[in-house]
Amino acid sequence: MDIIQLKNTISQLLQPTKGLLAADESTKTIQKRFDALSIECTEESRLSYRQMLFTTPKIEEYLSGVILYDETIRQKINGVSVPQYLENKGIVPGIKVDQGAVDSPDFPNEKITAGLDGLEKRLLEYKNMGAKFTKWRMVVRIGQGIPTQECIEENAQRLVRYVEIVQGMDLVPIIEPEVVRDGSHDLKKCQEVTIKMLKAVFQRISAASVTLEGLILKTNMVTAGQDNTNQMSLEEVAQATLDTLVESVPKEVPGILFLSGGQSSDMATQNLNAIAKIGGPWELSFSFSRALQNEPLMKWNGKEENVKKAQAVFAERGHKVSLARQGKL
Repeated sequence: MDIIQLKNTISQLLQPTKGLLAADESTKTIQKRFDALSIECTEESRLSYRQMLFTTPKIEEYLSGVILYDETIRQKINGVSVPQYLENKGIVPGIKVDQGAVDSPDFPNEKITAGLDGLEKRLLEYKNMGAKFTKWRMVVRIGQGIPTQECIEENAQRLVRYVEIVQGMDLVPIIEPEVVRDGSHDLKKCQEVTIKMLKAVFQRISAASVTLEGLILKTNMVTAGQDNTNQMSLEEVAQATLDTLVESVPKEVPGILFLSGGQSSDMATQNLNAIAKIGGPWELSFSFSRALQNEPLMKWNGKEENVKKAQAVFAERGHKVSLARQGKL
């Protein structure tokens, strides 16, 4: 493990005014978004969409890194590989390496993350393509009788094994344990489950042969479920989120990225701003997918003539999120 190399990459990703674009949606996920707008979903249209995002002028002022999907990392923009194109703009290319959440045979109504089989071989290929960091998502849902501690532990074990393998190849692992917003649970329940999840992850990490200084945490903000009519104030979300992290996350972790997790663009941006105003012992940043992409996707709508308008909307949202990351919105 080259800890100097890992720290250099982390320093690039955690630049004080910037954050990450999560452009790692699976083909199935992006098809749902395209279908909602009646956009034909093909390899060519998916590249056209992501090219619109990546070629947006001056977006490197707001983005330090982009998480790519397997299809995208193999594609080219103007004859240049996507990872190299991003690097040329000063943006660090990364790659999602888990293979999705699948139904658990042992824990009914719960998910476990697949992707450890063949991971080292895939990592070597991605590294040769130019990836500097990776991401692995762990999904936790709140419902009747779930999550179970046993399923959380199983997912945490897989997450830690991923970290061991990735750090061993001198790539930065982003760990993404997420309590999803699906459901009508309240903020207190989300906080309780998030604490349980994060403690399970870091207890296993502390017992493993990995270094906390060589990874980044990406996780959910503490909010009420999306079906709960009482969504709480910005200040309440921010305080609950930071209280949760202080209780669960070691100070040695260099940075925490917040995912938007089904929040609207404005809700995620405003909550990030409220969190940043309070602050914590880590660099607090963002790794948004839909909160950055919803507006430009709708403006683009699959049409070449809409590219510049969509890019303007994307840059505007990037600027807002950058300000929010600094608590200056």
